[in-house]
Formats: sequence, structure tokens, C-alpha cells
Amino acid sequence: MTLLVQISDPHFGTEQAPVVEALVRFVREQAPSIAILSGDITQRARRAQFQVARAFVERLAVPHTLVIPGNHDIPLYNLAARVARPYAEFRRAFGRNLEPEFESDAVLVLTLNTTRAYLHEKGAVSPQQIERVARRLERAKPTQLRIVVTHQPVSVTRREDRADLLHGHARAVRRWTAAGADLILGGHIHLPFVQALQGSRRGVARKAWAVQAGTAVSSRVRNDAGNSVNLIRCAPPATPSTARRCSVERWDYDAAKHAFALVAHDELVFDVDAR
Repeated sequence: MTLLVQISDPHFGTEQAPVVEALVRFVREQAPSIAILSGDITQRARRAQFQVARAFVERLAVPHTLVIPGNHDIPLYNLAARVARPYAEFRRAFGRNLEPEFESDAVLVLTLNTTRAYLHEKGAVSPQQIERVARRLERAKPTQLRIVVTHQPVSVTRREDRADLLHGHARAVRRWTAAGADLILGGHIHLPFVQALQGSRRGVARKAWAVQAGTAVSSRVRNDAGNSVNLIRCAPPATPSTARRCSVERWDYDAAKHAFALVAHDELVFDVDAR
């Protein structure tokens, strides 16, 4: 069994200390092998905020950690830095690779940098990014759960969130699901949900889901969702002809108990790989 934790939008600089401590305890107790931080790591892309974020990641002690930037992780007010070196502080904290990957027999995780210096809050995925990820998905092993990670969402559940959709999302979802994507993880809107893409999106012919995470530790909670993280559990199928499956768990911070508690559990079954 492979266990992944998705931590999104912590916005260090607005973090709540009791929630941070509870999350560190929770992750250590669950002992995932992979941590995915899906953007907006800091509030204002300042060096001190990235230093705190880096120390937090080190405290989690997860063997494999994938971190991508969100729109808050490039300078907002320092226009010269935003244009000339938008990722300087992010890279100082988390390394030069803005689109890290992870692969094992059980899982393939592909991440994308969807921030753009010329955009404020909006994000975009380029045709080149779409095709690069699709071609990698097409080479995935039949046993692997295939996860794609963006910061901005590729699907939303509320009309008022449509303006936050990733630019290029329709084309990306069609291409990635056709290439074999099972889950597309995102953040940005601080609203956790699991939504089937097959049937709800034109051109999606196979079973796939959008998985959104809330804000992990920030005081910037929205939509009465509170602070939350996702756990994803998966195991390779017994045979290539067996359907792959995984569970997605939403864990919310319970202020009364000073701990994260399980509040939702989705069992997802995917199409048998015909390749």
C-alpha cells in the first residue's frame, strides 16, 4: 500500500501555529511515503516565509516530497523580481525543479508549474506542458495510479469559482484523461472536493476524478471549509486485468481536539488498462 498526503495552500506568513503542530503530528502518525504540496506555499513569496515553509517540510520527515509554486509564491509588489526572477526564493527553499515527478510500481505523480509572471491570481497550462504530461502518461505502467498535479483547479463545483479555473483546463483534461490520468489534484480555491470528470466533462471517456484540497494551515479559510488535507491510499492491482483503485480521504482540523479528523472517504475504481 502506498500512502500520499496532499497539502495545499498553507500560505506561510498566515499560518496558525496550533494547526501547524497538529498537521506535523498527523503526518508523522500516518507516515506517508509521498507528500505533495500543491502551491501557494507562502503568502507573499518572501525569503523568511519560504524558510519557515522549508522547516515545516523537513519536520514532516516524508521520504519523497514534491512541491510546486502557486500564484502567491512569486513576488506581487516587487515588479522587478516578478519579471526577472519570479522563482528565486522558491528555488532557494525547494530546489530548481518547478515540476518534480515521482514514480514507483504503484504510482506515477506528474506536477506542473501553472503560475505565470504576467498573471495575478490566474494560472495557465501551455500546449507544450499538456503534451509533455500526456506523453509521459502514455508510457505509464498498467499497475500505476496516475496523478497529475496543478495549482489552479481543472474543475469546480460552484459557479462563482469558474473564474479561477486553470486557463487551458478543457484541453488538458481531455488529453490527460485520454492518455491515462486517474486523478488531477489541485488547490487555489481553498475548497476540498472529489468530482468525477467522466460524464461531467465533454470528451472524457474514461473514469477519472478531480481532487481538490483546502487550505492546510492558513487563517485564510473560505467557504466554511476550514483547514484540511487529503490522504490518498493506493496499491497495485493483483493482475493487469484487474481494475486499479484508490481511496481519497479528507481530514479536517478539529479545533476542539487540536487534531485532524477524518470527515470524508471516497473509494474510486478506475477502468482496466487496455494497453
